[in-house]
Amino acid sequence: MSRVDPLIGYLKQLAQRGETHVRLDEEARTVLRAYYRAGKARPKQPIRTRGVASLSAGATAVVREEPAPSPTIHTVHAQGTTPAEQLASLQSQAQNWDPARSLGSLRETMVFAVGNPTADLMLVGEAPGYEEERKREPFVGRAGQKLDQILRAMGFQRSDIYISNLCKFRPALKNQTTNNRKPTRQEMDACLPFVRAEIAIVKPKCIVALGATAAEGLLARQDPVGRMRGSWHEFEGIPVRVTYHPSYLLHNEAAVSEKMKVWDDMLTIMDFLEMPISVKQRGFFSGK
Repeated sequence: MSRVDPLIGYLKQLAQRGETHVRLDEEARTVLRAYYRAGKARPKQPIRTRGVASLSAGATAVVREEPAPSPTIHTVHAQGTTPAEQLASLQSQAQNWDPARSLGSLRETMVFAVGNPTADLMLVGEAPGYEEERKREPFVGRAGQKLDQILRAMGFQRSDIYISNLCKFRPALKNQTTNNRKPTRQEMDACLPFVRAEIAIVKPKCIVALGATAAEGLLARQDPVGRMRGSWHEFEGIPVRVTYHPSYLLHNEAAVSEKMKVWDDMLTIMDFLEMPISVKQRGFFSGK
């Protein structure tokens, strides 16, 4: 993965959300200048402003030489020769990731990811909660236990797949104990370069976005899960399926219909991955 790929991907996402300008730090401007001079960038009607990149429909950028006073674009560089080494490099960088730290709205403990560095299936949640922060591993609380049940029903062990969160730190609250809140768009965007890099390293065949917040972070959509599930989406060229967060099932234990929807999503994933599906698995919730 070249240095420009995550930066161009981020600019494209901003353009899709309707953003027209973004401030760049010196490193980002250097990368874009080299990309432009190589003849790969062809901006449409660029707007030149001091230290600001203008975004066209293709999310290309033209930058003046003046320094930007408020750096907000950062790139991560995975080091190592194997996927495991590269992910370990990302985890080390995430611990002191300034774009997230400088927000002042996230807690100190970083929770990165867990699982198979070459998994076919990647699950993405929103952010660590109390239990995840305590154990420094995603999805280990009650929602994680529910997720483990679903994975076992599919025939997976937790170590077979790759599990990550959009936000690598638990969102902070005043006088916080065990209570959690969902991350803001800004908090997710600060950590999104790591998720993008993780996907590029793991190269999963498909991604499952667990819940509306995870879908918002990956797909830049604020639709309810019920509207997004049931069809395929895409992030970084990887097929994405949206389903309900396991905590939603915990809050609706009596709602068999909601469990059926999640299981239907999982069967679709299994079909996509060409996994064998037994009659018993097909018949879950059928009463047979």
